[in-house]
Amino acid sequence: MTMDFNRTVLVTGGSGFIGSHLVCALVNKHPEWRIINLDNLDYCCSPRSLESIEDKANYTFIRGDVCNPRLLNHIFNTEHIDVIFHLAAKTHVESSFQSPSSFQLVNIDGTRVLLGAAHQARHQPQRFIYVSTDEVYGASLDKVFDENNSVRPNNPYSATKAAAEYLVRSYWDKYKFPIIITRSNNIYGPRQYTEKVIPRFLTLLQMNKKCTIQGTLPKSRHFLFVDDAISAFLLLLEKGTVGEIYNVGTSCEIPIMQLARQLVKMVKNVPDSEVNNWLEFVPDRPRVDLRYPITCEKLQQLGWRAEVSWAEGIRQTVKWYQENPGFWSEAVEDQGQIRSKLEEVTKT
Repeated sequence: MTMDFNRTVLVTGGSGFIGSHLVCALVNKHPEWRIINLDNLDYCCSPRSLESIEDKANYTFIRGDVCNPRLLNHIFNTEHIDVIFHLAAKTHVESSFQSPSSFQLVNIDGTRVLLGAAHQARHQPQRFIYVSTDEVYGASLDKVFDENNSVRPNNPYSATKAAAEYLVRSYWDKYKFPIIITRSNNIYGPRQYTEKVIPRFLTLLQMNKKCTIQGTLPKSRHFLFVDDAISAFLLLLEKGTVGEIYNVGTSCEIPIMQLARQLVKMVKNVPDSEVNNWLEFVPDRPRVDLRYPITCEKLQQLGWRAEVSWAEGIRQTVKWYQENPGFWSEAVEDQGQIRSKLEEVTKT
């Protein structure tokens, strides 16, 4: 049975947190499009994130590494890829100090390999959307960044994202290859891996452990609910101008301390007087940035607005973690099984 799809979309890293929400949105909103998810199922991915759509006729999963040129060339030569959303990346700042080379490999080399394969494809893609981060701007106390500000990344993670952006832009400058770059604030929501701050606090509280807050300086983050980020990506696919960069941001800035207190109240139902019992201060990690304010007027001019309030977004997020307490511990087991199955296959 072959269905005629009028557009083929490749999402790299489609089993990750943001990627799985994007893939589900594409598959459900556009039954007339074929959606291909390329993911190597690293530790922060769960195949369960895509359970709701894995049997849909317009969805295809390819397990593979974005750094593998033979695989990428094969995909682009056999599939008529019209649109690429490139999300596959290592993203955890702390880990990037411990293993910068793996971040360079995935974030820079992976982007280089993908760009090369996409550009050389016989069927030329109409859009290549690179999902980057507000962290490329570096930290700021008072200055609000717009897309014309220079980048000053100050950790190995954001440095590799900035380097990948330069690669992506070079294909626009040299070949007019139709790229768009997004730089978004901290995205949060259901299914996010437990190393990021909101799921980390929620997981600790579920295990009856205290929220660990790093350092003494008042840090804050701008939090964007995942559904709003996805609507921005889909809008930019249709209305974004090629060769341009778009900030995807929110005015919702939450001090980490306030975030911890709010989650304690929501999960533990304790009175204000007992909230502090669930907080623990730990030494700062190396060079934590205090805040990353960005303006996204350029995206708003295309008609985008963040629709989900902080109160509603955090309510949905907490509810999901309460209803799926074993999701990530089981995902780790799933992966162990996947790995051992693969090892059996490769041994035989």
